[in-house]
Amino acid sequence: MEHCMRYELNEPVNNDLDSLFQTYGDMVYRLALVRTRSAADAEDVVQEVFLRCLKNKPSFESAEHQKAWLIKVTVNCSKTLLGSAFRRHSVPEDATGELASEDEMPDSTVYDAVMKLPEKYRTAIHLYYYEEYPVKDIAAVMRTTESTVKSWLHRARGLLKEELGGEFDA
Repeated sequence: MEHCMRYELNEPVNNDLDSLFQTYGDMVYRLALVRTRSAADAEDVVQEVFLRCLKNKPSFESAEHQKAWLIKVTVNCSKTLLGSAFRRHSVPEDATGELASEDEMPDSTVYDAVMKLPEKYRTAIHLYYYEEYPVKDIAAVMRTTESTVKSWLHRARGLLKEELGGEFDA
């Protein structure tokens, strides 16, 4: 598959939790951050994802399968966190929508614009552009159709173009 350019299909799979965290920890954190918009919540999601990995001890067929499993679990854990009763009935600490401290986030106009998108658009953009997943795989992870993912990407690009004022034409 094209989205795993960084990984060989016949690459041996290492199920050691420390190795998994070293290899995929940043990816899981970035995806959780994109979905939750909170550094603290993203850290909670990362913990939960790797805890599930430790508890379930899944056997992976390939590095590609490992990555896909971690992405799917990250999406599900984020969704669970965002839908929790505590979260629905609590008031955000920072009414300005501040995502994280200055030193935790990259200084990027594009990144800031992506973070303003609705959750499904942010997730699709992140998986497509940052994780290099094809539309077919994004649809599987997000439990939707390929045409829906294509629509989300199209709409997200339109919103980004509006937000950025055409400044970053592709």
